[in-house]
Amino acid sequence: MDRSIHKLPYGQADEMDTHSGKGTLVYYDTFQDVSDQQLERAAELASARSFEKLVLYPLHEETARRMWKRPIEPYYKREDRLFDWRRESGDNGTITVENWEGKRKKYTPIEAALRHLAEIYPQPMFLYVSPETANAFASFSSFEEWIGKLRLIINEPPPDAHPNLTKYRHRWDVQVI
Repeated sequence: MDRSIHKLPYGQADEMDTHSGKGTLVYYDTFQDVSDQQLERAAELASARSFEKLVLYPLHEETARRMWKRPIEPYYKREDRLFDWRRESGDNGTITVENWEGKRKKYTPIEAALRHLAEIYPQPMFLYVSPETANAFASFSSFEEWIGKLRLIINEPPPDAHPNLTKYRHRWDVQVI
């Protein structure tokens, strides 16, 4: 949502459309094991489907530890790599590296992250995730609420889909470019 002040002549109504554009593709990942080719595929997907924004959302170490129970590189290293990739890719303003979790410096539940993203970026929102992230998201109690508000794009076929993923199969697809 745009929070800037707009001045209009008296009596004129501002006709801002909050659903303008084609929405947002959010790449929700740790970005520890994501290669430059995978980032390029996500950018190609965003341009092929005419998304207004591609948001790279790196997870904080505490969030990743709670979701997968494995060690992870420090947040600032992964974030710097994303900024370098964006600079090298010749971004025209459509790619954003969201650093909200880096500012919080603690565990952020996926529900809080999705609420934050929904407030800031244009709708509809698509979540681009790995099969592991999709299964972890499907295991949360808030999954059924959120799957109705967004769609999932999984970057490769999930070998063992969570029962909630199979239940809501019509709300996600596999996109291998």
